[in-house]
Amino acid sequence: QVQLVESGGGSVQPGGSLRLSCTVSGSWFSLGLMGWDRQAPGKGRENVARIGLESTTYADSVKGRFSISRDNSKTTVYLDMDSLKPEDTAVYYCCANIKSSVSGPYKPYWGQGTQVTVSS
Repeated sequence: QVQLVESGGGSVQPGGSLRLSCTVSGSWFSLGLMGWDRQAPGKGRENVARIGLESTTYADSVKGRFSISRDNSKTTVYLDMDSLKPEDTAVYYCCANIKSSVSGPYKPYWGQGTQVTVSS
């Protein structure tokens, strides 16, 4: 059974920084693209950042402020958030595309979410 566990959310003032972490546990054949989504109150879920083996992508709203990375084991993904703004307030969800068997497809998995609040 695959689990994604996030940590690092919290409250911060505008201009501050936070680091989110997410570790994937369980068993799988292949772990592919990982990333972070977020959902603000009353809004739809937004793709914030993705990281593959060699590339990263970011939403325009966070480019230059957020940075996504993976550890050497490739099972932990981080989101470093700088120059935070009130509009970054949301629940942040870790996600990963995971292949359970050699013949199966990649399927998306999400963590339970961690709250980030940016307020003075």
